Amino acid sequence: MKPAIQIISERISQAIQKATGQNVPAIVTPATDSKFGDYQSNNALALAKQLKANPRQLAEKIIAQLQIDDICQKPEIAGAGFINLRLKPEFVAKNLRETVSDKDRLGIEKTNKPETVVVDFSGPNIAKQMHVGHLRSTIIGDCICRMLELAGHKVIRQNHIGDWGTQFGMLVEFLKERLEKLFNSHSVEWTAGPIEDIEDFYRQASEQYKNNTEFAGKARTTIADLHSGNPACLELWQMIVTETRRHYLPLYKMLGVNLTINDERGESFYKDKLADVVNDLKKQGLAVESEGAICVFPEGFKTKDDKPMPFIIQKSDGAFLYATTDLAALRYRINELKADEIIYVTDARQKQHFEMLFAVAKMAGWVKDTKLVHITFGSVLGEDGKPLKTRSGENVKLKELLDEAVKRAKAVVQEKNPDLPDDEKENIAQSVGIGAVKYADYSNNRTSDYIFSYDKMLAMDGNTAPYMQYVYARVCSIFKKGNIDIKKELNEIKEIYLNEPAEFELAKQLIRYSEAFNSAIADFKPNFLTAYLYELAQKFSAFYNACPVLDAQEKIRPSRLLLCDLTAKIIRHGLENLLGIKTIERM
Repeated sequence: MKPAIQIISERISQAIQKATGQNVPAIVTPATDSKFGDYQSNNALALAKQLKANPRQLAEKIIAQLQIDDICQKPEIAGAGFINLRLKPEFVAKNLRETVSDKDRLGIEKTNKPETVVVDFSGPNIAKQMHVGHLRSTIIGDCICRMLELAGHKVIRQNHIGDWGTQFGMLVEFLKERLEKLFNSHSVEWTAGPIEDIEDFYRQASEQYKNNTEFAGKARTTIADLHSGNPACLELWQMIVTETRRHYLPLYKMLGVNLTINDERGESFYKDKLADVVNDLKKQGLAVESEGAICVFPEGFKTKDDKPMPFIIQKSDGAFLYATTDLAALRYRINELKADEIIYVTDARQKQHFEMLFAVAKMAGWVKDTKLVHITFGSVLGEDGKPLKTRSGENVKLKELLDEAVKRAKAVVQEKNPDLPDDEKENIAQSVGIGAVKYADYSNNRTSDYIFSYDKMLAMDGNTAPYMQYVYARVCSIFKKGNIDIKKELNEIKEIYLNEPAEFELAKQLIRYSEAFNSAIADFKPNFLTAYLYELAQKFSAFYNACPVLDAQEKIRPSRLLLCDLTAKIIRHGLENLLGIKTIERM
């Protein structure tokens, strides 16, 4: 079903056409202050300048042609020519019934043009633990996938893991020297140690590669062996990959992120496609030699010295780079995955890289109708306003960050409800702790940096996950307290009563769920969803305080139970289906 704002916009556009002959889209927004109504249009102000007319008189002409009495009360003109609109209770009640009956989607429409959308997100590095820098890409990317799927698109998740290149030849050589006897017997039986050991091996190997010329020479030979498919080298490499995967897959499960092994397309997947990328660009005359390297110079990109900026795709020693792999991945996604749209979710520092990547792919003619989108996000900061680090200056490990959130949530649960069974305490702590971290991230504009604070994100008031989970549990408690058979009660509804201001305000917020979803998916900004859910929770609290539910008059009670039930369903749908945050029925 169409959101109210969309219907109103269509009607105003038609009225403008009749009143002025102008075919322009309506400008309709939710009213900034409820005393002015529910929606507001400033089309008359914008058009008045163009038509050299009085804006208030133009607004009057638009209203005279506006057929909207089935949706809104009589439109009002405010200020210089704003058109204010108030929804009719009858329209809201009708929409409530339709939303309730739409059990899976709660009023959110499917797109009439479904597409195949590839979403590239998360991207952990092999031989390293995921850290706080991976949090935003992972959960924002997952939320984007969830929204696109609900909208009816075919979504292909791609986890572009860093599992190939010079560093792995270096690491394999380091392990070869530690495991020389096993290696000489051509039977690699060593079981990779925990990820912490491999990460330490990586640091030691990197140090030797920089400072030990003999080791560096051997490492370069091993790199060549690995790239040529030496079985023993590949076996060690695979052990490293497998052990790293044992670290990050449980983190995805902990975060409620839908990424599996099947979604992985690591850099190694494209290793046999890199030479073709370079050769194709050479044949087209786009890739040229520059200071020994092979480069493409897309138009519009300059260095600090105002010289053409190179997009390097092959180094002077013949090695390929991230840029080459990204070009191969882009071509694969267009040609093999048949993507209509490719979305990359990374931090804002990679903005120029993706601009150049897209420009080169378009120059090469690989991109025809496929839409290329780079979704950027800001950094996670410590309370000192600097990027979140440990005291030693290292990136905070993602697992440690999440474990700490769960630990703190469990302490709160223990304090508030010490008599709960241990397994329920654990479940609540997991749901609240992980939910708090995710919701705090989502509730900030993704393009902005934000300060990470356990105290703020675990607070039971304000726009936080614990508050939203509490409101959900509070609604559930109404049904338990009254021993309500909600299906039976709702089946017997004859009329929806919206006479009290608080219940009318709640009802209007409930039917705006699809509007919030449309805003969120239009800009891929989850904070539109969290803002809507928080406002819904506040309006429910105002309703619950002003309007008795269980003790309401017999004819009104089912109507108020419907408002409670739909509030719970939308909060749960928003948190679980779109944000991947668990709800709980008691805290």
